[in-house]
Amino acid sequence: SVFYTVEPDEEAVVLRFGRYVNTTQPGLHFKLPFGIDDAVKVKTKRVFVEEFGFRTRSAEGRRTTYSKKSFDAESLMLTGDLNVADVEWTVHYQISEPQKYLFQTRSPIKNIRDISEAIMRRVAGDMLVNDVLTVGRVELALNVKVLMQEIFDRYNLGINVVTVKLQDVNPPE
Repeated sequence: SVFYTVEPDEEAVVLRFGRYVNTTQPGLHFKLPFGIDDAVKVKTKRVFVEEFGFRTRSAEGRRTTYSKKSFDAESLMLTGDLNVADVEWTVHYQISEPQKYLFQTRSPIKNIRDISEAIMRRVAGDMLVNDVLTVGRVELALNVKVLMQEIFDRYNLGINVVTVKLQDVNPPE
């Protein structure tokens, strides 16, 4: 209970009696025993993905398969010219500050999903449907990434948005 190892793709947040003390880098470290210090490991080098409008079922060693369930509630968007577009996208992010990620919010994944969906609706709502479906896709993704990062920084979530990728943009069925 005195030593702990932090893997190369993670950092450890050290808590003393439940209060933040410091963040340790990869390697072998010492902590106070008997529950005085606790090390919470967070994968900071890994890029996490959140999917909107579709879900991927993980299949090791096989072709990627997608869930047949409909996620229209999160992917249908009203554009600036009052048309509807079915926008599917992914948000790739990293945890940049583990102590903020752990302690600034109760459910960071839910916050990421809610903020991403709200920003995508806002930016798509300012564009014409033809731009969303064709030439404005790159601009849409870039604007969403910038606005998401601004909100994450304002809320001190400790998250860095790596990229926002539009998977499929179509008119609704």
